[in-house]
Amino acid sequence: MKVLVIDIGGNSVKALVTGESEPRKFPSGPSLTPHEMVSNVLKLTEDWKYDVVSIGYPGRVRENRPVTDPVNLGRGWVKFDFQKAFGVPVKIMNDAAMQALGSFRSGTMLFLGLGTGMGSALVVNGSVVPMELGQLSYRQGTYESYVGLNGLKRLGIRKWRDMFREIVARFISAFELDDVVIGGGNVSKLDKMPPGCRAGDNALAFRGGFLLWEKDRAGKPAKAGSKPAGTAKARGTRSPAADVKRRSGS
Repeated sequence: MKVLVIDIGGNSVKALVTGESEPRKFPSGPSLTPHEMVSNVLKLTEDWKYDVVSIGYPGRVRENRPVTDPVNLGRGWVKFDFQKAFGVPVKIMNDAAMQALGSFRSGTMLFLGLGTGMGSALVVNGSVVPMELGQLSYRQGTYESYVGLNGLKRLGIRKWRDMFREIVARFISAFELDDVVIGGGNVSKLDKMPPGCRAGDNALAFRGGFLLWEKDRAGKPAKAGSKPAGTAKARGTRSPAADVKRRSGS
């Protein structure tokens, strides 16, 4: 089974299919609608064959459907029929949760994604719990308003880094964690990882998207840290996400 994984971000939409190592992308932005997203993905991947689609969505998802429109994109996502638009089965997951799934190793892991906003997810022994920690009240706003892109622009890089370290320390003290992963497009703006944290890799969002379909391939749910059964990696060669990471020099 070939899986097309789509990672929708505030700055770009990226896609990767089983068997390929180089993702393709196009710009997104505050006016991007689901119709435009699907149209652009179909054009971008017209020479790729796939049986199913995984979508990392920048917003809340319940029962395989968006329940809110993205803060940093256009409107119309909640009622959009993605399966009809792509013509194949589709699984939708919060984008931070999908990268968390691909980043998981063991135990209890908190994932924080620094991008246009701040994504978050908890993975407990392979089970993903999507969260919206960025929306919690903090000082005169929310956590996201301080460590998201607007916070970075307002505070400047040095204060933004200090603020993020303070916020991560609060989360670590609130959860009994074995691991903390910091990912997202702005992780590169940190001069060093906060204590007890490791840097994620955006390529692992694709790994999470591939793992979403392992239940259907193997007949039982795959743990987030397991090797995808029947994929290139399980056969002794690199997985698509591993090749992306290698090409990026990570």
